[in-house]
Amino acid sequence: MVCEFKNIRAIVAAGIITLAACSGDKICEPPTPQIESSSSAISSSSDNGGSEPATTSSSTVSSSSSSKDSKADDSSSSTKSSSSVSVEKPSSSSAELSPKPFWNDEFDGDAIDNSKWTYDIGTGASGWGNNEKEYYTNRKENAYVKDGILHIRAQKEDYEGSKYTSARMLTKGKFAFKYGTVEARIALPTGKGIWPAFWMLGENFDTAGWPACGEIDIIEAVNSENIVYGTNHWANGSEYATYGNNTGNYREQKYKLDITQFHTYKFTWDEKYIRMFVDDFMYHEILIENNTGDTEEFHKPFFFLLNVAVAGNWPGFEVDDSQFPNEMLVDYIRVFEP
Repeated sequence: MVCEFKNIRAIVAAGIITLAACSGDKICEPPTPQIESSSSAISSSSDNGGSEPATTSSSTVSSSSSSKDSKADDSSSSTKSSSSVSVEKPSSSSAELSPKPFWNDEFDGDAIDNSKWTYDIGTGASGWGNNEKEYYTNRKENAYVKDGILHIRAQKEDYEGSKYTSARMLTKGKFAFKYGTVEARIALPTGKGIWPAFWMLGENFDTAGWPACGEIDIIEAVNSENIVYGTNHWANGSEYATYGNNTGNYREQKYKLDITQFHTYKFTWDEKYIRMFVDDFMYHEILIENNTGDTEEFHKPFFFLLNVAVAGNWPGFEVDDSQFPNEMLVDYIRVFEP
């Protein structure tokens, strides 16, 4: 969810061989990833985030494969959720993790924790840099907690000159971290013109600007695709660089999933690698060791964002109004030591 110029995509990266989970017919369900690294680099050009890393002439980033972004009163019981997923909390065993997270939100209680979250309000510059159509609010009509689940709700309504409303929540000024493992249980909305995201921006966003602050998109999805995208964005010298992968084609492997159901997403980040997983299937990896590929941005603190955009440069500008209200559901977010 690039905060500026989402439609500009300079593919940057070159790779370490990484073996993800499964082979054969290359349809993975469920996978058990096995990761091996080699010091030899592989170069190729890949416009669509395919199975091999891409390169630019300016620098090299080691990684394994492809692609892509910058409060709501209790909702009425008559409104519908985007997905047919159950919103009951999981059994206690899934909430008892060891070691204990150093930051987490279980979304218990009956309200969003304002000590952890704040909100972006309005339409942003040029639709948050992506020509999005929604107006973000802090109303309970657009973001609320119910039965231990956070709901981020996009709605069709005339509001402050916009035809749609939604919420964009962030931990900016309240929580940021450098290196760690993130686990989140999330169900995503689908529909023509829908663009949900769970992502991160560098804590120095206000002073460094984008893309120099760096951006890490842990989860993005567009329209009705049952595909999840993971991406890094940064300043490669004086140029903009991006590198990403997705569950639809990760090193020529596909992971079938219904994103409207709850899945466990994991993001691991240390001095060497950034990696992303869904249900233990790795769908993105990038080498950042020693600032490889001018990636020094990814060795500084980042904060979280959660939002559901309506239309924009990536999903396009046609919207199916019959889908609303449409919701992202978040059971929990937990951050552990690396």
